[in-house]
Amino acid sequence: MNAVSAPAKPSPPSTTGAPTTRSSSSSSVLSGSLFDPYTSTFLLAGPVKLHPRIQQAMAAPSLNHRGEYFHGLVHEIKELLPLVFGQKGNQVVLSGSGTAGLEAMVSGLVKKNEKVVVVSNGHFGDRMEKLVDRFGQLVPVRAPWGKPVSLELLKATLEQNSPKAVAMVYNETSVGFTNALESVGTLAKKHEALFLVDAISALPGLPTPGEAAQVDAIVVGSQKGLAAPPGLALVHLSERAKARLAPQTFYNDLAEHVKSLEKDDTPFTPAVPLFLALREALLLLKEEGVERRQARTRLMAEATRAAVKAMGLSLFPEEPFASNTVTAIRYPTGVEDSAFRAALRDRHNVIVSGGQGQAKGQIFRIGHMGIASFGEVLTGIAAVEREMFRMGKVAAMGPGVSAFEALLP
Repeated sequence: MNAVSAPAKPSPPSTTGAPTTRSSSSSSVLSGSLFDPYTSTFLLAGPVKLHPRIQQAMAAPSLNHRGEYFHGLVHEIKELLPLVFGQKGNQVVLSGSGTAGLEAMVSGLVKKNEKVVVVSNGHFGDRMEKLVDRFGQLVPVRAPWGKPVSLELLKATLEQNSPKAVAMVYNETSVGFTNALESVGTLAKKHEALFLVDAISALPGLPTPGEAAQVDAIVVGSQKGLAAPPGLALVHLSERAKARLAPQTFYNDLAEHVKSLEKDDTPFTPAVPLFLALREALLLLKEEGVERRQARTRLMAEATRAAVKAMGLSLFPEEPFASNTVTAIRYPTGVEDSAFRAALRDRHNVIVSGGQGQAKGQIFRIGHMGIASFGEVLTGIAAVEREMFRMGKVAAMGPGVSAFEALLP
């Protein structure tokens, strides 16, 4: 194979907001960066690609957030939220990232003298521990990252501590791992503990929790499976959780947000452009259908896992626990994370995520949630296979692409 020179450092973004002009010569294409944020194949584990309708919605002129039009917008969002949570109930939208939603949930439902068991097996489980430790008494139940927590250990911990709540991450984005909600929720219910769930990267791409999960509070981020911009947190509360609310914060007071939403309003100044974007994202979800989106997300995940195995690479978690919204792939020995992802970006205009925390440098992650298409994920797979082949880490080009295509509808 002929050697290809290393890609040049990308040009700085245009100050006008327009794509940078490039030379059309083949030599510049081979030696320069192909990266263009306007046309890239964007496969992060969140935030995700935005539909043009959502981008257009955010271009609306300034609105009176206490006026009739915005109240109508909030009412429409309120009517659409059950699409995400799979049920009606006490549901609110907070101006703030998913972490703001988690803080609102924990600070509103956990008191300083109350024990909370946190199930943790990844980066965001660790973050849940830190949140709980700020507002209550943390009782951790841990497993190695990407491994299921022992239910026997959890059962024993619950019996020994009689906690007021159990908290866990539904979909551990950091390692591409999905936890079993129903098993944990059943144990929490048996011990009369509230069940608090981080579903930021789970819904609406993964199945909504059923009655058996006994979820009392659940938080979803706008920038993942909903395919809206980052900056909003969606929260659902059971009647039991609503009755227990005793907020320790002011802006993130869930009781005030629930009360305001009942009047098609927000207690404080909302992020108006993001509310406009959220409505459009919810309408897109309604048009596609929740079941169809979940089925499409699942099939893309299955095809991605098939491609990974066909290339001779390895998933980070055991396959039965692998997430359907993001696939975490182990690096073969000798592949450096930043160099590999830069090659995907500069040679192929493909963007994927690296690892986080203790998994940093060990894995890369392909997001296939929201409105990601089969063609876009296939483009990502082809780029991964090409670069692994260039590095001598896969035997041939083609098996990964073929395995992915074999599962396409």
